Amino acid sequence: MSNHKDTNKLSAAGVLISLGIIYGDIGTSPLYVFKAIIGERLITPELILGGLSCIFWTLTLQTTIKYVIITLQADNKGEGGIFSLYSLVKRRAKWLIIPAMIGGAALLADGIMTPAVTVSSAIEGLQIIYQDLPTVPIVLAIIVFLFVLQQFGTSLVGKAFGPVMWIWFTMIAALGLVYVFQFPEILKAINPYYAYVILSTNPEAFLIIGAVFLCTTGAEALYSDLGHCGRSNIRISWIYVKTCLILSYMGQGVWLWKMQGTHLGEINPFYHLMPDWFLIYGISIATVAAAIASQALISGSFTLIAEAVRLNLWPKVKINYPSNQKGQLYVPSMNWLLCIGCIIVVLIFKKSTNMEAAYGLSITVAMLMTTILVAVFLMRKRVPMYLIVIFLLIYGVIELTFLIGNVAKIFHGGWFTVLLGMSLFSIMYAWYNGRRIRNRYLRFDDVEKYYPIIEKISEDTSIPKYASQLVYLTSANFNSEIESSIMYSIIQKLPKRADVYWLIHVDVTDEPYTMEYKVNNLIKGKLIRVDFRLGFRVEQRINVLFRKVVEDMVKNKEVDITSRYSSLHEHKIAGDFRFVVLEKIMSTSYSLKFIERCTMFYYQILKNFSVPEEKGFGLDLSFVTVEKVPLIVDIPTDFELKRIKSDEEDKLDDEELLKEI
Repeated sequence: MSNHKDTNKLSAAGVLISLGIIYGDIGTSPLYVFKAIIGERLITPELILGGLSCIFWTLTLQTTIKYVIITLQADNKGEGGIFSLYSLVKRRAKWLIIPAMIGGAALLADGIMTPAVTVSSAIEGLQIIYQDLPTVPIVLAIIVFLFVLQQFGTSLVGKAFGPVMWIWFTMIAALGLVYVFQFPEILKAINPYYAYVILSTNPEAFLIIGAVFLCTTGAEALYSDLGHCGRSNIRISWIYVKTCLILSYMGQGVWLWKMQGTHLGEINPFYHLMPDWFLIYGISIATVAAAIASQALISGSFTLIAEAVRLNLWPKVKINYPSNQKGQLYVPSMNWLLCIGCIIVVLIFKKSTNMEAAYGLSITVAMLMTTILVAVFLMRKRVPMYLIVIFLLIYGVIELTFLIGNVAKIFHGGWFTVLLGMSLFSIMYAWYNGRRIRNRYLRFDDVEKYYPIIEKISEDTSIPKYASQLVYLTSANFNSEIESSIMYSIIQKLPKRADVYWLIHVDVTDEPYTMEYKVNNLIKGKLIRVDFRLGFRVEQRINVLFRKVVEDMVKNKEVDITSRYSSLHEHKIAGDFRFVVLEKIMSTSYSLKFIERCTMFYYQILKNFSVPEEKGFGLDLSFVTVEKVPLIVDIPTDFELKRIKSDEEDKLDDEELLKEI
């Protein structure tokens, strides 16, 4: 943890790392933003100045003030991101889970769109040199290479991200500055009057605002990567990044000024800032920057899924740690899902111009959800209510305006993002609510009433010994409780004799890197409960953690794990450990509402695709028994069942009747 904290201190290295990790998406936006703003429209001074003004004030209000100044304050022990923010505020109200899930799903959808858009925009610059060059195969090759690379870890390549992105930002600033020197008057576009004019007079204002929004799509990454870079490094590096972005946009504005009265067509203003001799170098740097932008979104998606799994918002999936770098993880299922999604996007839309129509819609929704959660966070921090209302009004209006502007994209490709986001949200909603419905029917008993039975079973030699140390995972939150299914497994299904019974409970905390445990001797030397408190970013390697706990307890002479078998006991050999994982089977319950039945059906499908619980908790599978037990549900009693006489009873009645006669 000390190393983690050190990276968050302001330093030249920290600022350089921030350039490489955080700004890939927002930093590559000059590749396509102005092209999207102009579109098929006639190039006019009002359109150029209005577009530049909108870009400047969007970067200022949305990125600088909302994210860099306000949202970065929502620091969860050094970590950021929508799930970190949710963890900070979730105790305020249960309904906050909905904006968290919507925001998470939208960010994952953005993770599919961004690589396709940025890589396509970069590669299409080659068509200036080679007009008939088919770009789709090249884009697909780069995207597939990026996703194949993930499984090997990117720590080595990641060290080059900062310097490469510094070269990129310096390049776009220098190219823009050359044109700004030629026509300094373009800087008057900073005046918000020009933004007001174009938005109030142009009949296509909402379409323009939808294109302008693309300049701030990477703002969420500023907050999501708070833990990797630190607040101070992000804020200082943003000053340089914003300056470079503004100079690039202003330079494109000057170039467009010379094109008044014409249409852009397939021309990209960004590449026309480059001298002919520099074009191939510029396109190469742009391609590398686009790959880095894609890498940042892919890595961010992995982190997002890992957090969602630990917060029980996503089915358990396999998570690998390909390097020792902090925060470096690889989620195979998500990697190939993103890869397939990117390939589909490229094959459907083919050109970056078409992709821009689908891009931005999901991230607008994510930003709206962040605004809601930040407002609740500000309440938690006891910020004066009038300031919170002002914050909500300003950013509610801005982001709803962007959303309306992006809604127009639905019929031009945005439908793909909507379907994608809804599918991802449905998974989160079904998994979260399916677990909630299932847990509603879990029955807990008072553990104390089982103490005598457990002691007697442990000493009953007529029962074959099942294991020396028998371990169960329990979801009971209190020491005084135990699931009836665990006692059913020990006593009824197959009586299990053991020297020591262990109960392990895992509590995921609202903080990211908590690693704590406590031990309760419920029956001294016979029944021991271990409660782990793990942060939502901590890998749940229960096998390793439990072994460490047992070692500490043996060292402190709190427990004796020496085998009780006489042949082994004299040599002081440790007894065997066996984990029992209970798979609770839920029978059909008539008390479930129709929507709950549908949710449970979907939940069960997802469960079939998820990693089994024993793997999810990192247990050694050679010491695990998976046992199916019934999940006890309430039995419908609102009916009458009439018993009728059997044939024998009828016969006896007839005989009695004959005797009486």
